[in-house]
Amino acid sequence: MHSSLLGTRTRALRRAHGMTQRELARALGFNDRQTVSAIESGARRVTAEELLRLAEILDIPLESIFDSFQLPDESGFSCLCAADAAPERLIACEQRAEQWAAAFRTLAPEVERPLKLVQRKLGLGRAARREDAMLAGEQFAREFRLGETPALRLAEVMEKKLGMLVLAVDTKPRDGIAGAACYLPDLGTALLARREPAARRHLTLARLLFHLLTWDTLPPKHRLTTDQARLRGAERLADGFAGAVLMPAIALRRRGDWNKLSRPELIRQTHAAAEELHVTTNALQRRLVALGLLAKATARELPEQALRRSGNRAENARLPALFSKPFMDVIGRAIDRGRISVRRTARLLELTIDDLADLLRAHNLPCPFDL
Repeated sequence: MHSSLLGTRTRALRRAHGMTQRELARALGFNDRQTVSAIESGARRVTAEELLRLAEILDIPLESIFDSFQLPDESGFSCLCAADAAPERLIACEQRAEQWAAAFRTLAPEVERPLKLVQRKLGLGRAARREDAMLAGEQFAREFRLGETPALRLAEVMEKKLGMLVLAVDTKPRDGIAGAACYLPDLGTALLARREPAARRHLTLARLLFHLLTWDTLPPKHRLTTDQARLRGAERLADGFAGAVLMPAIALRRRGDWNKLSRPELIRQTHAAAEELHVTTNALQRRLVALGLLAKATARELPEQALRRSGNRAENARLPALFSKPFMDVIGRAIDRGRISVRRTARLLELTIDDLADLLRAHNLPCPFDL
């Protein structure tokens, strides 16, 4: 384990046990807290004897300190799910997310894929309004040049420009999980249920992006809801941000006066615009009302059944490959360089070895092992 990662792990475990640097230094037999500070910053290496003593002081197994694929008390986690999602499902999702994020954080630098150390922030706090979040979303879309169909570029921008992970994962329908965010100071990870309609995935991703960018100032709840009627506080801000990122105001205004359309024309145009923008019709309707382009009373009069459609049908027909190409590229390189065994990788990703080989090929990556 790198000294910097071991230092991060030591700091997280110390804080989890309510100890100061001075208290831990005294317990380890050091003369001053600066030694612990140097360990936690990665400037000082830890001896085997000190590691054993540290595990004894914190009353934890040594592997909890050493296993770089674990994140004991280092990460934040938030799951976007239905109100009735079973707690055990959320716990399982959290454990998997943390393992995948930890594996990537550990292996990426070892295969010359350094992490982006400076993480972007939105700068919104508890006093922020929905209008502020919408403005931040519009500025984000402009700054990163997401174009007229931002949904198709958002994941790429998060990965390449922000250094985040965007992973497509399998969840069972009864899990009720649409997505999740795993936050580390040096790595934000968004998990998306890949069998959800594409338009819902795009909206989920934009909401998770908001939470990853505001984690320090607006830490999200451990359990977020997918129910629009239940959106409160930071969740409401995330919804406004997501709408602004994915549905450019200029593209919606270009379609003329929405309030002057007859009901059939309004329904038709809403479906067409949602199809082009790869979002749901309900999300588009909320965005139009928020922009003042559609009267709230008119929106309420539209029959709910007529608006039920989840974006672009052609995109919905394509199931994304598991995880992501950047993630699997690091995994494949790590296997090739002997940083992780094929069997351990298969267990980590919950795949058979054959399926692991197929997944690398699905991402157009070489398979570094023979079957």
